[in-house]
Parts: sequence; structure tokens; C-alpha cells
Amino acid sequence: MSIEPTFIDQKLAAYIQGHASGRDRALLQVEDETEAMGDIRIMQTAPEQAAFLEMLVRLGPGRAAIEVGTFTGYGAIRIARGLEEDGRLLCLELDPERAEIARVNLDRAGVGAKVEIKIGPAIDSIRELAEEPAFDFAYVDADKTGYPDYYEELLPRMNRGGLITFDNVFMGGRILDSEPDEGTAAMQRLNDLLVEDERVDSVMLGMADGLTLARVR
Repeated sequence: MSIEPTFIDQKLAAYIQGHASGRDRALLQVEDETEAMGDIRIMQTAPEQAAFLEMLVRLGPGRAAIEVGTFTGYGAIRIARGLEEDGRLLCLELDPERAEIARVNLDRAGVGAKVEIKIGPAIDSIRELAEEPAFDFAYVDADKTGYPDYYEELLPRMNRGGLITFDNVFMGGRILDSEPDEGTAAMQRLNDLLVEDERVDSVMLGMADGLTLARVR
């Protein structure tokens, strides 16, 4: 029996966010400070999605993770909290000022010792890493035009069974556009690739602005 999907309106979305566990004082402070940043506040990972990322990390080996695009560190805090005690998170952030904000927030949340932040173009930072399996978890939330390249460069650096997660795969609904902008076109290419790619098993979730999980075979 098929069931009609539930439409997630603003009220229901707020209800979902309100039931994301683990939003302690440190995370709420990051939320408030990011909210005060104006329009760019939308770059913060949604609270319920960040909680989900932490759970995914806890379900896996949780020894080594990489984040592409860190912003103010909200998602990084949740990922770091999901890691094992000796786990490590490498954050790649283009903007030095945002990296500094993220560092303050990570330290304040008590996970700073687990996290290294590398400043500069993320694709260059990834390519500087040895091309061999090293990471159990990856979260990509950066410039959308770069997603296909991030995927190809991350894949050989993921352990077997490792999970790559991609944010904003709906592009605010623009993913359905027949004449997409450059970022949306790149996301369309990635979404189409992941469905057919025999190197991974993937699933797209209707969470926030869309989240895709790709498990390395």
C-alpha cells in the first residue's frame, strides 16, 4: 500500500528542528551568532541535519572524518562529537575569517582538540592528501560547482564502507530547472552520477535542502 508523502511546511519544519536532540548551550550559541550574520546565515547546516550527521558518524567506525566547507563550525561540532575518543576531523575552509570563527566555536564546544582546520581552496587541499583510503566519513557543503570534483577526489581517499554525504542536493528546488545555473547544473550531474555509479550505494533524503548519502563499496 502506497502512502502519500507528508508535505513539510514551515511549521512542521520548525517542529522537526525542535526535536533534534543534542542542541546544548554551545550549539545554541553558534545558532544565535550565525543568525545575526544576515543573509549568509542560510549557509549553516540545519540543526536536525547536523544531529543526523552526528548519528551517522556514531554508527560508523568514527575514526577519521573530513568536512568540505566549514563556515562557522556548526556541522563540524556535531561530526566531531560523533567521532571516537581518538578520532580526527579535518575541516577545509576557504575563508580565513570563517575558519577563525569555527575554531572559536569548536574549542568552546569542547571538541577543538579533535579538529584541524585547513584554509584554502578545498579541492587543492584534498588533492594534497595521499591518494589512498584514510577517511570513514565525509561531509560536503561548499561551492556547488565543485561538487562533482570533490566527489571524484574524495572517493579514492575513503575507506571501504565509508560514507560521503552531500548537502543542498535540492538547490532550493532549482534542481528541477530545465535551464539551470552553473551550480545547479553541477548538482544535477552529481545526482545523476550517484544513481548509476557502481562504486557506491546512494540514497537521497528529503531533509532540509536535500541530503545524499553515498556509501563506498
